[in-house]
Amino acid sequence: METRHKAPMSKLPNNKNSLRIIGGQWRGRKLAFPDAQGLRPTPDRVRETLFNWLVPYVGGARCLDLFAGSGALGLEALSRGASEVVLVDSHAEVIKYLNEHVRLLDATARARLVKADARAFLEATTEIKTAPFDIVFLDPPYHSGLLQPCMSLLQNGWLSTAARIYFEANRDEPLPELPKGWSIYREKTAGQVGFYLAQPD
Repeated sequence: METRHKAPMSKLPNNKNSLRIIGGQWRGRKLAFPDAQGLRPTPDRVRETLFNWLVPYVGGARCLDLFAGSGALGLEALSRGASEVVLVDSHAEVIKYLNEHVRLLDATARARLVKADARAFLEATTEIKTAPFDIVFLDPPYHSGLLQPCMSLLQNGWLSTAARIYFEANRDEPLPELPKGWSIYREKTAGQVGFYLAQPD
């Protein structure tokens, strides 16, 4: 009879907060995330829809996960074949959890963690942009007013010519004005969440 080996368990403290990767190489893996203000992982059904939208693009893509939080989007992208993900978050506890997940998933060669404010990261002239990003996940805390300024900053050389930009907003939150030349070509709602996929024209 075949013996299946369980994946190594995280050494992080026991935590009631967890999510699961829903597709790809690490499908079904559960990952813990800390209590942090504004941290709310993208729900499973929203991620399922999003990555159905991204099927033609995610394989081999270079991805940027701003406001990475639980890592639900960036790690899902790696599981589904992205070549690289840069995960940016300003919370030290969040970065600690993400570091442990990347180690356990043996993904250190494809994931880079950056402890920084997302807006400051995009503004920094010292950040080495080795290549533009094909997919950007932009999911700041609701009602933070950060969607529009981050979108504007992404235009400063961060995006490939065929980039896809995912963003979320609470349904009672007005959508940001998109940068000139951008358009939304996928959108849906789930409960109180509106989620969108945009692209530069």
